[in-house]
Amino acid sequence: MTRVLVTGQGAVSPLGIGVEPMLAGLWANEVAIAPAPWARTEADPFAWWAVVPGFDPHDWMDERVVAGTDLFAQFALAAAVQAVADAGLDRLVPERTAVVHGTSIGGGRALLKAQHRYETGGAAAVERKTMIQIWPNMAAAQIAMRWGLHGPQLTVCTACASALDAIGLARTLIRSGQVDVAVVGGTEGGLPLANGEADGDFVPAMYVGQAAYGMTTAERDPTRASLPFDVHRSGIVTGEGSAALVLESAEHARARGARVLGEVAGFASLADGHHPSSPNPEGTWEARAMRLAADDAGVPPDAIGALVAHATATPKGDAAEINAINAVHRDRPVPLPVASLKGHLGHTGAASGAMGVLAAAHAMRTGSFPNTAGTRDVDPAVEFDVVTGEPVSLDTECVQVNAFGFGGQNASVVVRRP
Repeated sequence: MTRVLVTGQGAVSPLGIGVEPMLAGLWANEVAIAPAPWARTEADPFAWWAVVPGFDPHDWMDERVVAGTDLFAQFALAAAVQAVADAGLDRLVPERTAVVHGTSIGGGRALLKAQHRYETGGAAAVERKTMIQIWPNMAAAQIAMRWGLHGPQLTVCTACASALDAIGLARTLIRSGQVDVAVVGGTEGGLPLANGEADGDFVPAMYVGQAAYGMTTAERDPTRASLPFDVHRSGIVTGEGSAALVLESAEHARARGARVLGEVAGFASLADGHHPSSPNPEGTWEARAMRLAADDAGVPPDAIGALVAHATATPKGDAAEINAINAVHRDRPVPLPVASLKGHLGHTGAASGAMGVLAAAHAMRTGSFPNTAGTRDVDPAVEFDVVTGEPVSLDTECVQVNAFGFGGQNASVVVRRP
């Protein structure tokens, strides 16, 4: 069966623009969490947010594209431009290149802003390109238009599992022989202005809705706002950004002498079928997805040397994943090293799985695995090694990455060292 390799990477994250600042920030234990830009008075609900700082879309696209896109699509295009350049692909063959992109809310910001403008300024205030800004497929569309591509152009919307599901779908397209190359990833957010600041008097309803649903934390220390697997975990911190990868068949990569960053060795995706926002508390189907991904990679679970967990720092979500990881990876001679990126980046939604893959590949290349920022008091139910404090040495051929989303979306990927 055709092997599918990662040959390029790009990122727009709360730790900066580009893969290098994101990875450097993760390994330096930086925390990109700050008060949400919309909280102005004591009457406003308080929430932490991890915005993308200093993003200028004009660095990555012309004014015509900027005017016709929501910020989520601009994030995605910037990450894709980085990934294609990083892969050293001077030319993408139009009918042999796929675009597969994941997002949860797509251009929800553009729709929210249009409604706000209509209600505060009337019909004349509504941006005339609103309809082409809001569609979730516009990130993939802009990527395809950038290079004049004519292969499959697909958008995956499976909540926080979107990027891993996009990677899995792209892998299937390559292994089936339909395409040789895929530009793949996930993007979320972009609710403030491009520079991360509030947009005048516009306050996104999702900011208030999260607080109303009890998803946010009351913690007032940003370094303790997101605490994956910690006994004191109390809620999600929303993050924003995009991560992109170039995937290629091994044959295509070999023919052009491509540098290989890793291999997407295994993938699985299935439904939890339990609740709109809470996973099965036993973690039964999360564990099943993890086992199936290892099976697909052709390795036993004990061949996996580390795991980038979904771990959103919610009481119910983390408890289910703890049960799942325990079920799959307990009884090892040395406990499995596990980390979550969400203490550093917040929960970047549909982008989180792709960011996890970038971190996993980097960990295997460098022999170092990141810690989970903020977490100190690990839940006693844990039967694995939650990496805290600072990164640890790692020498392994395989790292697993989890992404679980609202609606019972369970996805897991096994990344192999090149």
